[in-house]
Amino acid sequence: MQRRTLIQSALIAATFPTILPARQPNRGRVIDVADHGATGDGVTIETRAIQAAIDAAHRAGGGVVRLGPGLYRSGALFVKSGCTLEVARGATLRGVQDIAAYPVQRTRIAGIEMEWPAALVNIVRERDAAIIGDGVIDGDGKPFWDRYWAMRRDYDPRGLRWAADYDCQRPRLIQLYEARNARVAGLTLTRSGFWTVHVCYSRGVEVSDLLIRNNIGGRGPSTDGIDIDSSEDVRIARCDLSVNDDAICIKAGRDWDGLRVARPTRNVTIRDCVVRDALAGMTFGSETSGGFDGIDVAGLRIDYPVPLGIFFKSGSTRGGTIRNIRLSRIHLQDVATLFRVNLNWYPNYSYARIPAGLTDVPPHYRALATPVPRERGIPRIQGVEVSDVRAIGGKIAFEAAAYPEAPLRDFRFRGLRWDVREGGTIANARDWRFDDCVIDTLDGTGPKVTDSTNMVGVTKKDPRP
Repeated sequence: MQRRTLIQSALIAATFPTILPARQPNRGRVIDVADHGATGDGVTIETRAIQAAIDAAHRAGGGVVRLGPGLYRSGALFVKSGCTLEVARGATLRGVQDIAAYPVQRTRIAGIEMEWPAALVNIVRERDAAIIGDGVIDGDGKPFWDRYWAMRRDYDPRGLRWAADYDCQRPRLIQLYEARNARVAGLTLTRSGFWTVHVCYSRGVEVSDLLIRNNIGGRGPSTDGIDIDSSEDVRIARCDLSVNDDAICIKAGRDWDGLRVARPTRNVTIRDCVVRDALAGMTFGSETSGGFDGIDVAGLRIDYPVPLGIFFKSGSTRGGTIRNIRLSRIHLQDVATLFRVNLNWYPNYSYARIPAGLTDVPPHYRALATPVPRERGIPRIQGVEVSDVRAIGGKIAFEAAAYPEAPLRDFRFRGLRWDVREGGTIANARDWRFDDCVIDTLDGTGPKVTDSTNMVGVTKKDPRP
């Protein structure tokens, strides 16, 4: 491997600056929730008692609110500035199954701003706050999953597939919204009703050492693991994920509303995570409207039965520019499709069309269906670096395509060692380069390339006899 020049090192440092851990809240004062009437008996609804303990810590200037061993049933909780909510070893915080226990508030969901129930645990417009511990936060989400599938059976035949995710309001497990210097760490998170950890419009966030297990008692729809949404200076490290949708996902708004907000996700590092079950291991999109800049992923392992390894997805109404993406030290074991770029993803969901005759519609329908001019709606991807990726037992190396007017530009692949059945396809690409790459296919050929220019080394065969 060639040594980097000082200029190259400076450029890399500028593009991917070091992210410091979030500042720690005040840990000088410890408040046990039992002192405010919480019992942990698994029967009593403890929302008021736990929130009273958090509020008391906040009034005292901050501190730790501790849930000792026991089962605490609760609705939405709100961690305040300077406070840490600690779910200790032997403690389980379990969400109640009544949606009324999660007050509706203005937030962003799946790329648009709208009214939506709060999460089970929230840090909203607060700073220097944390949610930590060796215990469990359990969304007990199956009734919410079942309600979603019932809605889909009604909506799909009516041409409203795109609306179901927004109309079936389900609580997330943890929400960080307009938070500053916040931390989520150490916990086991399970059975989320919707997304598990959603970081939106936030800055200076650490998400680390989480064990996420959503596929218990069923496979919940849209149970993403960690979603980073129009946020910056975020660090994700040492998380172990089993979910039923995207494991780790970068987002930045959808269509007209996302273009209106125009907030990028930038300066994100992801280190040493394991994906054991998901629809896709590392996802960019589909909500790309605000763009992504400076996403650095390293030390990621993705295992069977995950069907997609690295996945870029968007639509022709999303817009946004994805740039300066670095992926390195990744191991893919028995992953069917290793690298996919689909910028016309899932049309029945991606493109909202209000059926004729449906006039009494909520504001989010109009936001979703507002037309986006093509010149603003076409997403663009440029400056992607993929290095030191090992894949064993894969089926397809590439399924990558874009739009003719916005080709996939400046992709660099180095040190790939891929064992796959077939090379797959690449279309609408420009200025791709493969160095020291071995893509070992059954027929000995690389991916089929069409409608592309200046592709260097892409069809290089395995040099071994």
